[in-house]
Amino acid sequence: MIAYITVGADDIARAKLFYSAFLPALNYELEEGTEGLSYALPVEPGQSVAPPEFYVKPTFDGRPASAGNGAMVAFEARSQKQVRDLHSAALAAGGSDEGQPGFRALYGPNFYVGYLRDPQGNKIALFSSDPNEPGRND
Repeated sequence: MIAYITVGADDIARAKLFYSAFLPALNYELEEGTEGLSYALPVEPGQSVAPPEFYVKPTFDGRPASAGNGAMVAFEARSQKQVRDLHSAALAAGGSDEGQPGFRALYGPNFYVGYLRDPQGNKIALFSSDPNEPGRND
């Protein structure tokens, strides 16, 4: 199981504006520290394993942060509408579009996804795959 994911950022305030535009709507809670941002889902009573945390931090080696080629972090939304709403909110908060929300031929008929880049260039996906919503072939 994945315990945490970290992306680098040179401008933590700008990264906070971007990630706080959509992660709280997905129930992530923010903790700020001297070492950056930590977004975590609450641990439910009786839950034996904590969900993965998402960190946004300056680089440890002091060199400029850079996005990984082929690296992407995906966050699950509750609905197709939420994907659209959060994609728009993240764009308004300094992100750039990497693919408008919609269905993709390469994925299953209910996989609805929008792609973004954060201000540092890290690729982010927001997706929903609810089988109760209309699918690609409906």
